[in-house]
Amino acid sequence: MDLDTSVKAFAALAHETRLKAFKMLVVAGPEGLTAGTISNQLEMPHNTLSFHLSHLSEAGLIQAQKNGRSMIYSANYTITQALIRYMVENCCAVDFACMHENDKTGCTTIELKEVM
Repeated sequence: MDLDTSVKAFAALAHETRLKAFKMLVVAGPEGLTAGTISNQLEMPHNTLSFHLSHLSEAGLIQAQKNGRSMIYSANYTITQALIRYMVENCCAVDFACMHENDKTGCTTIELKEVM
């Protein structure tokens, strides 16, 4: 992930409503949620939510898929992982955080070290 892409993603997440919606979509998993479900859970008018989901979508953090008359939104896990990796690799000192690759599971573990 390059600097411009990461700045757009962080800017999109730098709003309470967008961060709440993004968290909901991450927790929901790949199946995602309808715009109506998100709107109801956040107690927000559809047009206001649409504005915020548009920001997240433009940053690549979420994606939308039409299902009949509904839009299903889901987190873009590839971009989310790239953003986390960018943060650890470019914004953390080695004595603060490091990553370990597990070839067997295909997972990456981020180790946060205690700050004194």
